[in-house]
Amino acid sequence: MLFTPISFKNLTLKNRIVMPPMCMYSAADDGMVTDWHVIHYATRAVGQVGLIIVEATGIEPRGRISNQDLGIWDDAHIPGLKRVVDQVHAQGGKIGIQLAHAGRKSGVVNSTPVAPSAIAFSEEYALPKALTLQEIKEVVQKFAQGAKRAVAAGFDILEIHAAHGYLINEFLSPLTNTRTDEYGGSLEKRVRFLEEVLLAVKQVIPREMPITVRVSADDYHPEGNTPELVAAMLNLVKHHGIDVVNVSSGAVISAMPRAYAGYQVAMALTIKEKTQLPVLAGGLITEPAQVLQMLKAGIDLVYTGRELLRNPYWPLQAAHVLQEEIQWPEAYVRAK
Repeated sequence: MLFTPISFKNLTLKNRIVMPPMCMYSAADDGMVTDWHVIHYATRAVGQVGLIIVEATGIEPRGRISNQDLGIWDDAHIPGLKRVVDQVHAQGGKIGIQLAHAGRKSGVVNSTPVAPSAIAFSEEYALPKALTLQEIKEVVQKFAQGAKRAVAAGFDILEIHAAHGYLINEFLSPLTNTRTDEYGGSLEKRVRFLEEVLLAVKQVIPREMPITVRVSADDYHPEGNTPELVAAMLNLVKHHGIDVVNVSSGAVISAMPRAYAGYQVAMALTIKEKTQLPVLAGGLITEPAQVLQMLKAGIDLVYTGRELLRNPYWPLQAAHVLQEEIQWPEAYVRAK
């Protein structure tokens, strides 16, 4: 199961292992790709990761989590991103990119963060400016422009970051969205910003290009979102082209979940059952047996983040442990 291919539209992944987007904080202030990024991502392709998703990439300078994050707000970013894509493709890998806006959790120096409502994440964060209706439209278009650049760079799949308390997630959660206009209040209104982003992105990418949306399935607060509520919102917008739901949780507020291996699996299965969409899930996964258990339970793809930082060749190790016959890089065959 672990090494069974899976397809979304015209994209076929050779196995079910995904490296999720993880910020490297290794770019200069201009958001440009460095040699570090090229080596980092290409190494995981050598290691036979089925899908590599590039870290949260800012659609505008103030939308970065930090000054050291990658950017996709300018055409000048395309050549560097294409270097990453070309190196991953040269090793037989598939690669996506996560389009992101940090919202009120932006740590960009000398920049005022923005959010659906003027509520700071904590005392350590600046008070954000509530977006006007016109500014919301402008941010939506910046997501579309980022998507267009991602296509030009050659990425295989796009991910929209709607999790972890960043801008889209801030619109989705009642804990961070207290608007009384068409973008706040009911589920239908809170999901409108995500809906408009999906519609705008869909207009500028090839029809056969898959889209994944990363969500925080649980706010870990009695008045916040739950897997059932997130599924209900996804059902309102899934017809706009969501191919996979990347399920994470938390980080809308500072509440911390009790984390253990696979702690987000039940949430992902709830979302899959209620939306009938394929799901990508993970959380402290380190062993091949854990991945197999998740796949048998109904998870479609499994991400392992920290483990792939520790060992970029984890899929090769998993194949060795499970005695699965897969294609190894020719230079590494002696290690089978």
